Amino acid sequence: MVGAGLAGLAAACHLTGRGYDVTVVERENIPGGRSGQLVKDGFTFDTGPTVLTMRDLVADALRAVGAELAEALPMRRLDPAYRATFADGSTIHVRYGHEAMRDEIANTCGSVDAAAFDGFVDWLRKLYVVEMPNFIDRNFDSPLGLLSSPRAAAELLRLGAFGKLGNAVRRRFRDPRLHRLFSFQAMYAGLAPDSALALYAVITYMDSIEGVWFPDGGMNAMPVALAQACEKAGAQFRYGAEVEAIVRRSDTAGVAGVRLVDGEQLQADAVVCTLDLPVAYDKLLPDLKPPRGAADGDYSPSAVVWHVGVRGLPGPEVAHHNIHFGAEWGTAFDALLKQGRLMPDPSRLVTIPSLDQADAAPQGCSTLFVLEPVPNLSGQVDWRTETAPMRDRLHQFLATQGYPDDVVTEQIVTPLDWERQGMKAGTPFALAHTFAQTGPFRPPNVERSVPGLVFAGSGTVPGVGVPMVLISGKLAADRVGRYLPIGR
Repeated sequence: MVGAGLAGLAAACHLTGRGYDVTVVERENIPGGRSGQLVKDGFTFDTGPTVLTMRDLVADALRAVGAELAEALPMRRLDPAYRATFADGSTIHVRYGHEAMRDEIANTCGSVDAAAFDGFVDWLRKLYVVEMPNFIDRNFDSPLGLLSSPRAAAELLRLGAFGKLGNAVRRRFRDPRLHRLFSFQAMYAGLAPDSALALYAVITYMDSIEGVWFPDGGMNAMPVALAQACEKAGAQFRYGAEVEAIVRRSDTAGVAGVRLVDGEQLQADAVVCTLDLPVAYDKLLPDLKPPRGAADGDYSPSAVVWHVGVRGLPGPEVAHHNIHFGAEWGTAFDALLKQGRLMPDPSRLVTIPSLDQADAAPQGCSTLFVLEPVPNLSGQVDWRTETAPMRDRLHQFLATQGYPDDVVTEQIVTPLDWERQGMKAGTPFALAHTFAQTGPFRPPNVERSVPGLVFAGSGTVPGVGVPMVLISGKLAADRVGRYLPIGR
Protein backbone atom coordinates (compact mmCIF):
# COMPACT_ATOMS: atom_id res chain seq x y z
CA MET A 1 0.00 0.00 0.00
CA VAL A 2 1.56 3.27 -1.10
CA GLY A 3 0.17 6.03 1.12
CA ALA A 4 -1.68 6.09 4.45
CA GLY A 5 -4.32 8.59 3.45
CA LEU A 6 -7.99 7.74 3.78
CA ALA A 7 -8.12 5.80 0.50
CA GLY A 8 -5.05 3.74 1.38
CA LEU A 9 -6.25 3.09 4.91
CA ALA A 10 -9.68 1.97 3.70
CA ALA A 11 -8.05 -0.40 1.20
CA ALA A 12 -5.67 -1.67 3.88
CA CYS A 13 -8.53 -2.36 6.30
CA HIS A 14 -10.61 -4.23 3.75
CA LEU A 15 -7.64 -6.28 2.51
CA THR A 16 -6.35 -7.09 5.99
CA GLY A 17 -9.82 -8.14 7.04
CA ARG A 18 -10.01 -10.50 4.06
CA GLY A 19 -6.80 -12.24 5.09
CA TYR A 20 -4.12 -10.53 3.02
CA ASP A 21 -0.69 -9.64 4.38
CA VAL A 22 -0.62 -5.85 4.07
CA THR A 23 2.25 -3.39 4.41
CA VAL A 24 1.46 0.33 4.26
CA VAL A 25 4.27 2.70 3.27
CA GLU A 26 3.79 6.36 4.19
CA ARG A 27 6.32 9.17 3.67
CA GLU A 28 4.99 11.23 6.60
CA ASN A 29 5.39 10.23 10.24
CA ILE A 30 1.65 9.99 10.90
CA PRO A 31 -1.29 8.56 8.96
CA GLY A 32 -3.72 10.84 7.17
CA GLY A 33 -2.27 11.99 3.86
CA ARG A 34 -4.33 15.02 2.90
CA SER A 35 -6.23 14.55 6.16
CA GLY A 36 -3.16 15.45 8.18
CA GLN A 37 -2.43 17.50 11.25
CA LEU A 38 -0.39 20.58 12.09
CA VAL A 39 0.60 21.39 15.68
CA LYS A 40 1.99 24.86 16.17
CA ASP A 41 2.42 27.10 19.22
CA GLY A 42 -0.12 25.15 21.26
CA PHE A 43 -2.73 25.05 18.49
CA THR A 44 -3.77 21.92 16.60
CA PHE A 45 -5.00 22.22 13.02
CA ASP A 46 -6.57 19.63 10.73
CA THR A 47 -4.86 20.26 7.40
CA GLY A 48 -7.33 18.47 5.15
CA PRO A 49 -11.09 18.01 4.90
CA THR A 50 -13.14 19.49 7.72
CA VAL A 51 -16.55 18.03 6.83
CA LEU A 52 -17.31 14.39 7.61
CA THR A 53 -20.46 12.79 6.20
CA MET A 54 -21.58 9.19 5.58
CA ARG A 55 -19.85 7.88 8.68
CA ASP A 56 -21.14 4.38 7.85
CA LEU A 57 -18.32 4.16 5.29
CA VAL A 58 -15.77 4.66 8.09
CA ALA A 59 -17.65 2.08 10.13
CA ASP A 60 -17.45 -0.42 7.24
CA ALA A 61 -13.67 -0.07 7.02
CA LEU A 62 -13.26 -0.45 10.78
CA ARG A 63 -15.63 -3.39 10.92
CA ALA A 64 -13.56 -5.13 8.25
CA VAL A 65 -10.74 -5.42 10.80
CA GLY A 66 -12.95 -6.24 13.76
CA ALA A 67 -13.33 -2.74 15.24
CA GLU A 68 -16.51 -0.84 16.04
CA LEU A 69 -16.96 2.82 15.24
CA ALA A 70 -18.35 3.81 18.64
CA GLU A 71 -15.24 2.53 20.41
CA ALA A 72 -12.52 3.20 17.83
CA LEU A 73 -13.71 6.63 16.70
CA PRO A 74 -16.28 8.36 18.94
CA MET A 75 -17.86 11.34 17.22
CA ARG A 76 -20.69 13.78 17.60
CA ARG A 77 -23.25 15.04 15.14
CA LEU A 78 -22.98 18.76 14.37
CA ASP A 79 -26.31 20.55 14.56
CA PRO A 80 -26.41 22.91 12.81
CA ALA A 81 -24.25 21.29 10.17
CA TYR A 82 -23.63 24.76 8.78
CA ARG A 83 -24.44 28.35 9.58
CA ALA A 84 -24.96 30.14 6.27
CA THR A 85 -24.76 33.91 6.17
CA PHE A 86 -25.64 36.06 3.17
CA ALA A 87 -24.69 39.47 1.82
CA ASP A 88 -27.98 40.97 3.02
CA GLY A 89 -27.08 40.08 6.61
CA SER A 90 -29.52 37.17 6.91
CA THR A 91 -28.71 33.71 8.25
CA ILE A 92 -30.01 30.22 7.56
CA HIS A 93 -28.90 27.21 9.58
CA VAL A 94 -28.68 23.74 8.03
CA ARG A 95 -30.41 21.67 10.71
CA TYR A 96 -30.26 17.92 11.14
CA GLY A 97 -33.50 16.09 10.47
CA HIS A 98 -36.26 16.64 7.96
CA GLU A 99 -38.68 18.36 10.31
CA ALA A 100 -36.07 20.61 11.90
CA MET A 101 -34.82 21.79 8.50
CA ARG A 102 -38.35 22.24 7.24
CA ASP A 103 -39.08 24.47 10.24
CA GLU A 104 -35.87 26.43 9.62
CA ILE A 105 -36.91 27.07 6.02
CA ALA A 106 -40.41 28.04 7.10
CA ASN A 107 -39.02 30.57 9.59
CA THR A 108 -36.45 32.07 7.21
CA CYS A 109 -37.89 31.64 3.70
CA GLY A 110 -41.62 31.05 4.11
CA SER A 111 -44.19 28.28 4.00
CA VAL A 112 -44.07 27.71 0.23
CA ASP A 113 -40.38 26.83 0.26
CA ALA A 114 -40.87 24.78 3.42
CA ALA A 115 -43.48 22.69 1.64
CA ALA A 116 -41.17 22.36 -1.38
CA PHE A 117 -38.47 20.94 0.89
CA ASP A 118 -40.51 17.74 1.31
CA GLY A 119 -40.36 17.00 -2.39
CA PHE A 120 -36.72 18.01 -2.55
CA VAL A 121 -35.73 15.50 0.13
CA ASP A 122 -37.74 12.78 -1.59
CA TRP A 123 -35.92 13.53 -4.87
CA LEU A 124 -32.51 13.52 -3.19
CA ARG A 125 -33.17 10.18 -1.51
CA LYS A 126 -34.29 8.58 -4.76
CA LEU A 127 -31.15 9.85 -6.50
CA TYR A 128 -28.97 8.49 -3.72
CA VAL A 129 -30.60 5.06 -3.64
CA VAL A 130 -30.08 4.63 -7.39
CA GLU A 131 -26.63 6.21 -7.68
CA MET A 132 -24.79 4.64 -4.77
CA PRO A 133 -24.90 0.94 -5.70
CA ASN A 134 -25.05 1.34 -9.48
CA PHE A 135 -22.70 4.22 -10.26
CA ILE A 136 -20.60 5.12 -7.21
CA ASP A 137 -19.82 2.00 -5.18
CA ARG A 138 -18.88 -0.03 -8.24
CA ASN A 139 -15.87 -0.93 -10.37
CA PHE A 140 -16.32 -0.39 -14.10
CA ASP A 141 -14.12 -2.22 -16.59
CA SER A 142 -15.29 0.04 -19.43
CA PRO A 143 -18.04 2.58 -20.21
CA LEU A 144 -20.06 -0.35 -21.53
CA GLY A 145 -20.56 -1.28 -17.90
CA LEU A 146 -23.24 1.39 -17.78
CA LEU A 147 -25.38 -0.84 -19.99
CA SER A 148 -25.45 -3.53 -17.31
CA SER A 149 -27.84 -1.40 -15.22
CA PRO A 150 -30.42 -0.18 -17.78
CA ARG A 151 -33.15 0.19 -15.17
CA ALA A 152 -30.93 2.32 -12.96
CA ALA A 153 -29.90 4.49 -15.91
CA ALA A 154 -33.53 4.90 -16.93
CA GLU A 155 -34.49 5.86 -13.38
CA LEU A 156 -31.74 8.49 -13.21
CA LEU A 157 -32.95 9.87 -16.52
CA ARG A 158 -36.50 10.01 -15.18
CA LEU A 159 -35.29 11.81 -12.05
CA GLY A 160 -33.53 14.45 -14.15
CA ALA A 161 -30.05 13.49 -12.93
CA PHE A 162 -28.45 14.49 -16.22
CA GLY A 163 -29.87 18.00 -16.19
CA LYS A 164 -28.11 20.88 -14.45
CA LEU A 165 -27.98 21.05 -10.67
CA GLY A 166 -28.60 24.80 -10.50
CA ASN A 167 -31.77 24.52 -12.57
CA ALA A 168 -33.01 21.54 -10.55
CA VAL A 169 -32.73 23.50 -7.29
CA ARG A 170 -34.21 26.71 -8.72
CA ARG A 171 -37.27 24.84 -9.97
CA ARG A 172 -38.02 23.68 -6.45
CA PHE A 173 -37.41 26.81 -4.34
CA ARG A 174 -38.31 30.47 -4.65
CA ASP A 175 -35.78 31.95 -2.24
CA PRO A 176 -32.41 32.54 -3.98
CA ARG A 177 -30.62 31.89 -0.70
CA LEU A 178 -31.82 28.29 -0.85
CA HIS A 179 -30.59 28.05 -4.43
CA ARG A 180 -27.11 28.68 -3.09
CA LEU A 181 -27.45 26.62 0.07
CA PHE A 182 -28.50 23.48 -1.80
CA SER A 183 -26.19 23.77 -4.80
CA PHE A 184 -22.86 25.13 -3.54
CA GLN A 185 -21.81 21.50 -2.96
CA ALA A 186 -21.05 21.34 -6.71
CA MET A 187 -17.81 23.10 -5.81
CA TYR A 188 -16.70 19.86 -4.11
CA ALA A 189 -16.92 18.30 -7.57
CA GLY A 190 -14.93 21.14 -9.13
CA LEU A 191 -17.86 22.70 -10.97
CA ALA A 192 -20.19 25.68 -10.83
CA PRO A 193 -23.77 24.74 -9.83
CA ASP A 194 -25.06 25.80 -13.24
CA SER A 195 -22.54 23.49 -14.93
CA ALA A 196 -22.72 20.46 -12.63
CA LEU A 197 -25.03 17.59 -13.43
CA ALA A 198 -28.00 17.24 -11.10
CA LEU A 199 -26.76 13.80 -10.12
CA TYR A 200 -24.24 15.62 -7.91
CA ALA A 201 -27.15 16.58 -5.70
CA VAL A 202 -26.13 13.35 -3.99
CA ILE A 203 -23.43 15.46 -2.25
CA THR A 204 -26.17 17.78 -0.99
CA TYR A 205 -27.97 14.70 0.31
CA MET A 206 -24.88 13.54 2.17
CA ASP A 207 -24.30 16.69 4.20
CA SER A 208 -27.69 18.44 4.22
CA ILE A 209 -29.87 15.39 4.90
CA GLU A 210 -27.71 12.59 6.35
CA GLY A 211 -25.83 15.00 8.59
CA VAL A 212 -22.30 16.18 9.39
CA TRP A 213 -20.11 14.64 12.10
CA PHE A 214 -16.99 15.60 14.02
CA PRO A 215 -14.69 12.97 15.57
CA ASP A 216 -13.43 13.34 19.12
CA GLY A 217 -9.89 14.62 18.71
CA GLY A 218 -10.48 16.25 15.35
CA MET A 219 -10.60 15.07 11.75
CA ASN A 220 -7.12 13.53 11.91
CA ALA A 221 -8.48 11.14 14.54
CA MET A 222 -10.21 9.33 11.69
CA PRO A 223 -7.08 8.14 9.84
CA VAL A 224 -5.39 7.48 13.19
CA ALA A 225 -8.26 5.20 14.23
CA LEU A 226 -8.25 3.38 10.90
CA ALA A 227 -4.48 2.87 11.05
CA GLN A 228 -4.55 1.63 14.65
CA ALA A 229 -7.36 -0.82 13.98
CA CYS A 230 -5.69 -2.08 10.82
CA GLU A 231 -2.33 -2.51 12.56
CA LYS A 232 -3.96 -4.34 15.45
CA ALA A 233 -5.48 -6.74 12.91
CA GLY A 234 -2.05 -7.57 11.51
CA ALA A 235 -1.09 -4.96 8.93
CA GLN A 236 2.39 -3.44 9.05
CA PHE A 237 2.99 0.31 8.76
CA ARG A 238 6.21 1.91 7.59
CA TYR A 239 6.12 5.63 8.41
CA GLY A 240 8.77 8.08 7.24
CA ALA A 241 9.40 5.87 4.19
CA GLU A 242 8.97 7.20 0.67
CA VAL A 243 8.43 5.06 -2.42
CA GLU A 244 10.75 5.80 -5.34
CA ALA A 245 9.45 3.30 -7.90
CA ILE A 246 6.96 0.52 -8.49
CA VAL A 247 9.00 -2.57 -9.33
CA ARG A 248 7.81 -4.94 -12.05
CA ARG A 249 8.57 -8.56 -12.88
CA SER A 250 10.76 -9.14 -15.90
CA ASP A 251 8.75 -12.14 -17.09
CA THR A 252 5.14 -10.94 -16.82
CA ALA A 253 5.45 -7.14 -16.37
CA GLY A 254 3.29 -7.58 -13.29
CA VAL A 255 4.15 -5.83 -10.05
CA ALA A 256 6.91 -7.22 -7.89
CA GLY A 257 6.73 -4.62 -5.13
CA VAL A 258 8.10 -1.14 -4.50
CA ARG A 259 11.53 0.40 -4.07
CA LEU A 260 12.06 3.04 -1.38
CA VAL A 261 14.22 6.12 -1.82
CA ASP A 262 16.87 4.57 0.43
CA GLY A 263 17.15 1.62 -1.97
CA GLU A 264 15.25 -0.93 0.09
CA GLN A 265 12.87 -3.08 -1.93
CA LEU A 266 9.64 -4.43 -0.50
CA GLN A 267 8.25 -7.44 -2.32
CA ALA A 268 4.53 -7.67 -3.05
CA ASP A 269 2.18 -9.61 -5.31
CA ALA A 270 -0.10 -6.56 -5.64
CA VAL A 271 0.38 -2.84 -5.04
CA VAL A 272 -2.30 -0.25 -4.26
CA CYS A 273 -1.00 3.24 -5.06
CA THR A 274 -2.83 6.28 -3.68
CA LEU A 275 -0.67 9.10 -5.01
CA ASP A 276 -2.46 11.69 -7.13
CA LEU A 277 -2.80 9.75 -10.37
CA PRO A 278 -0.71 11.87 -12.78
CA VAL A 279 1.96 12.27 -10.10
CA ALA A 280 2.02 8.50 -9.60
CA TYR A 281 2.72 7.96 -13.29
CA ASP A 282 5.29 10.76 -13.45
CA LYS A 283 7.27 9.68 -10.39
CA LEU A 284 6.73 5.94 -10.05
CA LEU A 285 5.92 4.82 -13.61
CA PRO A 286 7.79 7.28 -15.85
CA ASP A 287 7.97 4.83 -18.78
CA LEU A 288 4.18 4.51 -19.02
CA LYS A 289 1.69 6.89 -20.56
CA PRO A 290 -0.97 8.05 -18.08
CA PRO A 291 -4.59 7.22 -18.92
CA ARG A 292 -6.65 9.72 -20.86
CA GLY A 293 -7.50 12.70 -18.70
CA ALA A 294 -5.07 12.04 -15.87
CA ALA A 295 -2.39 14.37 -17.20
CA ASP A 296 -4.34 16.66 -19.52
CA GLY A 297 -7.85 16.60 -18.09
CA ASP A 298 -9.89 19.41 -16.59
CA TYR A 299 -8.77 19.94 -13.02
CA SER A 300 -10.88 21.39 -10.24
CA PRO A 301 -10.24 24.85 -8.87
CA SER A 302 -8.00 24.97 -5.84
CA ALA A 303 -8.33 26.68 -2.47
CA VAL A 304 -6.33 28.89 -0.19
CA VAL A 305 -6.54 27.65 3.38
CA TRP A 306 -5.48 29.88 6.24
CA HIS A 307 -4.84 27.99 9.47
CA VAL A 308 -4.91 30.61 12.18
CA GLY A 309 -4.76 30.47 15.96
CA VAL A 310 -6.25 33.53 17.63
CA ARG A 311 -6.80 34.95 21.10
CA GLY A 312 -10.46 35.12 21.98
CA LEU A 313 -13.59 33.04 21.51
CA PRO A 314 -16.31 33.38 18.87
CA GLY A 315 -19.76 34.64 19.79
CA PRO A 316 -22.67 32.30 20.58
CA GLU A 317 -24.10 32.73 17.09
CA VAL A 318 -21.06 31.09 15.47
CA ALA A 319 -21.23 27.42 14.44
CA HIS A 320 -18.56 24.80 13.87
CA HIS A 321 -18.92 25.30 10.07
CA ASN A 322 -19.80 28.75 8.76
CA ILE A 323 -20.40 29.53 5.08
CA HIS A 324 -20.31 33.18 4.09
CA PHE A 325 -21.94 33.67 0.70
CA GLY A 326 -20.85 36.70 -1.26
CA ALA A 327 -23.31 38.87 -3.15
CA GLU A 328 -21.90 37.66 -6.47
CA TRP A 329 -22.67 34.15 -7.67
CA GLY A 330 -22.67 33.47 -11.41
CA THR A 331 -20.03 36.10 -12.16
CA ALA A 332 -17.87 34.84 -9.29
CA PHE A 333 -17.89 31.32 -10.76
CA ASP A 334 -17.15 32.70 -14.23
CA ALA A 335 -14.06 34.46 -12.88
CA LEU A 336 -12.90 31.38 -11.00
CA LEU A 337 -13.62 28.65 -13.53
CA LYS A 338 -13.62 30.31 -16.94
CA GLN A 339 -11.16 33.17 -16.55
CA GLY A 340 -8.79 31.67 -13.97
CA ARG A 341 -9.06 34.76 -11.76
CA LEU A 342 -9.85 35.25 -8.09
CA MET A 343 -13.54 35.50 -7.29
CA PRO A 344 -14.45 39.23 -7.27
CA ASP A 345 -16.83 38.68 -4.34
CA PRO A 346 -15.79 35.34 -2.86
CA SER A 347 -17.81 32.98 -0.74
CA ARG A 348 -15.76 31.56 2.12
CA LEU A 349 -15.85 28.78 4.67
CA VAL A 350 -14.78 29.27 8.29
CA THR A 351 -14.46 26.15 10.43
CA ILE A 352 -13.75 26.43 14.15
CA PRO A 353 -12.80 22.97 15.46
CA SER A 354 -11.90 24.34 18.89
CA LEU A 355 -15.64 24.76 19.55
CA ASP A 356 -15.92 20.97 19.76
CA GLN A 357 -12.31 19.99 20.49
CA ALA A 358 -11.12 21.68 23.66
CA ASP A 359 -7.45 20.78 23.25
CA ALA A 360 -7.25 22.27 19.74
CA ALA A 361 -6.42 25.67 21.23
CA PRO A 362 -5.03 27.08 24.49
CA GLN A 363 -7.53 28.33 27.03
CA GLY A 364 -9.25 31.51 25.87
CA CYS A 365 -8.11 30.96 22.27
CA SER A 366 -9.60 29.55 19.08
CA THR A 367 -8.41 27.49 16.16
CA LEU A 368 -9.77 28.64 12.80
CA PHE A 369 -9.68 27.11 9.31
CA VAL A 370 -10.50 29.74 6.67
CA LEU A 371 -10.98 28.60 3.07
CA GLU A 372 -11.46 30.58 -0.13
CA PRO A 373 -11.85 28.88 -3.53
CA VAL A 374 -9.18 30.05 -5.98
CA PRO A 375 -8.01 29.03 -9.47
CA ASN A 376 -5.64 26.11 -9.78
CA LEU A 377 -2.18 26.69 -11.21
CA SER A 378 -3.47 26.85 -14.78
CA GLY A 379 -5.12 30.15 -13.86
CA GLN A 380 -3.90 33.75 -13.93
CA VAL A 381 -2.82 34.19 -10.30
CA ASP A 382 0.85 34.56 -9.37
CA TRP A 383 1.01 33.21 -5.84
CA ARG A 384 4.52 34.52 -5.33
CA THR A 385 3.05 38.00 -5.14
CA GLU A 386 -0.58 37.27 -4.23
CA THR A 387 -0.14 35.25 -1.03
CA ALA A 388 0.47 38.21 1.30
CA PRO A 389 -2.47 40.29 -0.02
CA MET A 390 -4.71 37.23 0.21
CA ARG A 391 -3.70 36.69 3.82
CA ASP A 392 -4.48 40.32 4.62
CA ARG A 393 -7.90 40.11 2.97
CA LEU A 394 -8.76 36.99 4.95
CA HIS A 395 -7.66 38.70 8.15
CA GLN A 396 -9.87 41.69 7.40
CA PHE A 397 -12.73 39.36 6.56
CA LEU A 398 -12.50 37.72 10.00
CA ALA A 399 -12.65 41.10 11.67
CA THR A 400 -15.63 42.36 9.65
CA GLN A 401 -17.56 39.13 10.26
CA GLY A 402 -17.11 39.33 14.03
CA TYR A 403 -14.61 36.50 14.54
CA PRO A 404 -11.72 36.87 16.99
CA ASP A 405 -8.76 38.09 14.92
CA ASP A 406 -5.87 38.66 17.32
CA VAL A 407 -3.43 36.29 15.59
CA VAL A 408 -1.09 34.16 17.70
CA THR A 409 0.10 31.73 15.04
CA GLU A 410 -0.74 31.01 11.42
CA GLN A 411 0.06 29.09 8.28
CA ILE A 412 -1.34 29.81 4.85
CA VAL A 413 -1.58 27.14 2.15
CA THR A 414 -1.79 28.16 -1.53
CA PRO A 415 -1.92 26.19 -4.79
CA LEU A 416 1.88 26.24 -4.85
CA ASP A 417 1.90 24.42 -1.54
CA TRP A 418 -0.63 21.85 -2.75
CA GLU A 419 1.59 21.23 -5.77
CA ARG A 420 4.63 20.74 -3.54
CA GLN A 421 2.62 18.16 -1.60
CA GLY A 422 2.17 16.15 -4.81
CA MET A 423 -1.13 17.39 -6.21
CA LYS A 424 -1.47 18.00 -9.93
CA ALA A 425 -2.31 21.59 -10.95
CA GLY A 426 -1.96 22.68 -7.33
CA THR A 427 -5.44 21.51 -6.33
CA PRO A 428 -6.38 19.11 -3.53
CA PHE A 429 -9.65 18.39 -5.37
CA ALA A 430 -8.18 16.46 -8.34
CA LEU A 431 -10.00 16.11 -11.65
CA ALA A 432 -13.25 18.02 -11.98
CA HIS A 433 -16.37 15.88 -12.23
CA THR A 434 -17.36 16.82 -15.74
CA PHE A 435 -19.44 14.20 -17.55
CA ALA A 436 -16.34 13.05 -19.43
CA GLN A 437 -14.49 12.56 -16.12
CA THR A 438 -17.23 10.81 -14.16
CA GLY A 439 -17.96 7.15 -13.43
CA PRO A 440 -16.50 4.83 -16.08
CA PHE A 441 -15.11 7.85 -17.94
CA ARG A 442 -12.87 8.81 -15.00
CA PRO A 443 -9.28 7.45 -15.11
CA PRO A 444 -9.55 3.78 -14.11
CA ASN A 445 -8.21 2.30 -10.91
CA VAL A 446 -6.16 -0.35 -12.72
CA GLU A 447 -3.21 -0.19 -15.12
CA ARG A 448 -3.83 -2.98 -17.62
CA SER A 449 -0.18 -3.16 -18.72
CA VAL A 450 0.96 -3.78 -15.12
CA PRO A 451 -1.06 -6.64 -13.65
CA GLY A 452 -1.46 -6.32 -9.91
CA LEU A 453 -1.19 -2.53 -9.86
CA VAL A 454 -4.30 -0.82 -8.52
CA PHE A 455 -5.00 2.85 -7.81
CA ALA A 456 -7.14 4.52 -5.17
CA GLY A 457 -7.83 8.13 -4.19
CA SER A 458 -9.62 11.17 -5.55
CA GLY A 459 -7.95 11.05 -8.98
CA THR A 460 -9.63 7.78 -9.90
CA VAL A 461 -13.09 6.30 -9.32
CA PRO A 462 -15.42 7.29 -7.82
CA GLY A 463 -13.99 10.77 -7.11
CA VAL A 464 -13.39 13.57 -4.63
CA GLY A 465 -14.41 13.89 -0.99
CA VAL A 466 -14.11 11.81 2.17
CA PRO A 467 -16.96 9.41 1.31
CA MET A 468 -15.69 8.94 -2.23
CA VAL A 469 -12.09 8.17 -1.29
CA LEU A 470 -13.21 5.69 1.36
CA ILE A 471 -15.25 3.94 -1.32
CA SER A 472 -12.24 4.19 -3.63
CA GLY A 473 -10.19 2.21 -1.13
CA LYS A 474 -12.82 -0.52 -0.93
CA LEU A 475 -13.05 -0.69 -4.73
CA ALA A 476 -9.26 -1.04 -4.88
CA ALA A 477 -9.45 -3.91 -2.38
CA ASP A 478 -12.06 -5.57 -4.61
CA ARG A 479 -9.70 -5.23 -7.58
CA VAL A 480 -6.88 -6.88 -5.65
CA GLY A 481 -9.26 -9.67 -4.62
CA ARG A 482 -10.11 -10.39 -8.24
CA TYR A 483 -6.46 -10.38 -9.28
CA LEU A 484 -5.10 -12.27 -6.29
CA PRO A 485 -7.76 -14.43 -4.67
CA ILE A 486 -6.99 -15.68 -1.17
CA GLY A 487 -5.64 -19.21 -1.30
CA ARG A 488 -4.05 -18.78 -4.69
